[in-house]
Amino acid sequence: MAKDLKFLRNIGIMAHIDAGKTTTTERVLYYTGLTHKIGEVHDGAATTDWMEQEQERGITITSAAITTSWNFPTIQGEKTPDTKLYQINVIDTPGHVDFTVEVERSLRVLDGAVMLLCAVAGVQPQSETVWRQADKYTVPRIVFVNKMDRAGADFFKAVRDVKEKIGAKPVPLQIPIGAEDTFKGVVDLITMKGIIWSEEDKGKTYQEIAIPADLREEAEEWRNNLLEAVAEVDEKLMEKYFDDPASITEAEIHAALRKGVVSMSFFPMLCGSAFKNKGVQSMLDAVVKYLPCPLDLPPVKGTNPDTEKEEIREAKPDQPFTALAFKIATDPFVGRLCFMRVYSGRLEKGSYIVNMRTGSKERISRLMQMHANKQNPIDDIEAGDICAGVGFKDIRTGDTLVGESDGKIVLEAMSFPEPVIGYAIEAKKQADVDQMSKAISKLVEEDPTLRVHTDQETGQTILRGMGELHLEIIIDRMKREFNVEINQGAPQVAYKEHFTSTTEHKEVYKKQSGGKGKFADIVFEIGPRDDGKEEGLQFANDIVGGVIPKEFIPAIQKGFEACLTNGSLAGYPMTGFKVRLFHGSYHEVDSDALSFELAARMGFKEAGRKCKPKLLEPIMAVEVVTPDEFTGPITGDLNRRRGMMKGMEGKAGAQILKADVPLSELFGYVTTLRTLSSGRASASLTFSHYAEVPNNIAEDVIAKAKGSKE
Repeated sequence: MAKDLKFLRNIGIMAHIDAGKTTTTERVLYYTGLTHKIGEVHDGAATTDWMEQEQERGITITSAAITTSWNFPTIQGEKTPDTKLYQINVIDTPGHVDFTVEVERSLRVLDGAVMLLCAVAGVQPQSETVWRQADKYTVPRIVFVNKMDRAGADFFKAVRDVKEKIGAKPVPLQIPIGAEDTFKGVVDLITMKGIIWSEEDKGKTYQEIAIPADLREEAEEWRNNLLEAVAEVDEKLMEKYFDDPASITEAEIHAALRKGVVSMSFFPMLCGSAFKNKGVQSMLDAVVKYLPCPLDLPPVKGTNPDTEKEEIREAKPDQPFTALAFKIATDPFVGRLCFMRVYSGRLEKGSYIVNMRTGSKERISRLMQMHANKQNPIDDIEAGDICAGVGFKDIRTGDTLVGESDGKIVLEAMSFPEPVIGYAIEAKKQADVDQMSKAISKLVEEDPTLRVHTDQETGQTILRGMGELHLEIIIDRMKREFNVEINQGAPQVAYKEHFTSTTEHKEVYKKQSGGKGKFADIVFEIGPRDDGKEEGLQFANDIVGGVIPKEFIPAIQKGFEACLTNGSLAGYPMTGFKVRLFHGSYHEVDSDALSFELAARMGFKEAGRKCKPKLLEPIMAVEVVTPDEFTGPITGDLNRRRGMMKGMEGKAGAQILKADVPLSELFGYVTTLRTLSSGRASASLTFSHYAEVPNNIAEDVIAKAKGSKE
């Protein structure tokens, strides 16, 4: 365990699919001495892609945590040339949009990140998504432009992309020597020397050379750009920059770069080719030089559930123990594993903690340092650590864990996107029904974007997730890990309903069956929300004069809230709507809370039909990269799928087509695309927004929805 937090880095590697995250992680493990053989993704031998499904498909599905260390000269202002050992906790995250939850929860607990960009493709749709996720959790990052050896590689285009597409400030620390087949090294703009990696020992050693003559002028220009950026974050350097830029020392540049990265004023950019073993050590150096340690960041904030006041916890072992559970996994040998980030305090194995969500005490029987799917037992954990614990009976992603005798605090939980697609599923054998339920409950516990519910009308079990690939993997895991064979129905789109106009309605609920009856009378206005928010109920109580007693108002609100899950058009969930309750009456004997709740539900059904409800469907942002000759057929196919073309861009003999396409038209699209392009085009699909369904299609959807429930 790292006792001096100055020498600890908690980082994630994030990018669009196929930018080379796992390949880069493999090099990190090799150069830091954790592995002695480089595992390749295409061979199914990557350390962090340990699931069978990952090895078969060559993609990352779950984030994998690994702890390693890197020898580096100290950069904390000490003058000694000693080499210090930095502990680096690395999380390799998936790039596919279907597994965005893995990126979300990893970024929530990391101190810094390495953003990988493909030198050919630059900033891609999922690159923008993960960048926004990192902004959401204010995670400082550096950018590594990978695949510089590929045809069409262009480092400077990637720099422009970061500036134009993401709107961030890039600061290159290197420029490439050569590109594509001729890429052999980089010019370090801080030392103003060239670096060329050795081919013989897989890039473990490198030599410094003079800057090639044809790059000298360009290097001077980019160095000036670098000095200008660091001068903006340090007043002393600003003076030096104007008086004599040559007087700015390397140590001052490093210190200012660190300050700028931690404050997210700019984002340093490096380049290389992980697959060809070039540039990864420079990236590791940049990780320890510029990304923050736990001490560089503000203390973690939370809320005391008793007083509702803000509490803070500093990253010190003598503070009360506070940790966040950010991932739950099921291991066949040790059972339920809870991945956690420790923000403060210290905990020994066998100790008790309190889960702030349940209020119950739990004994952590074992603590583990993770190495992908392998565990190294450890005796204790303290502030700054990322590890896994065993022994939890009831744990969920986002739970705050505190020491049993420490003060109460609840850390900010994580928010996850809503699923957009569902399958009706059933066990093939009647004997497997119980086993299917157990499998689903474990998988839902692990993955917060996976939802399951039973359709009340049809009795079907509906499994909902982030995309076809997501649910395909889940069903495959049920078969392999839980031995449950599943029958699945056709994909179901997660439609929503919304109101487009406002109406007034009076609802009287009256029942007399001898003895005490039931009575409730409400008059309300219902329509779209007008507070700028899209989800949930906006409830306004404008009752005056006590025509409805105060104790019945919460029941009315509860009745309307229950209607959010079941719209009046076809029974799909509602987006937000507003209800203004302004009149009504009650009966001294017959009125009760349940009567008013039922009146609200019945009133919603009747009034909802008058609010001109419309059906909404999920729209996906589709980006297709295709050779020029297939552009026509692919564009025609997207138009047939109700696609709205957003633009076309030529790049290195290929076309990038962008379109917004309804999810309902995209089932099986990847297979069609392969056929149209002889397997040479690729597509990425990212959820974009909800939009109204055209009337003729909406009628079919509504008719089918009503037919399935009759």
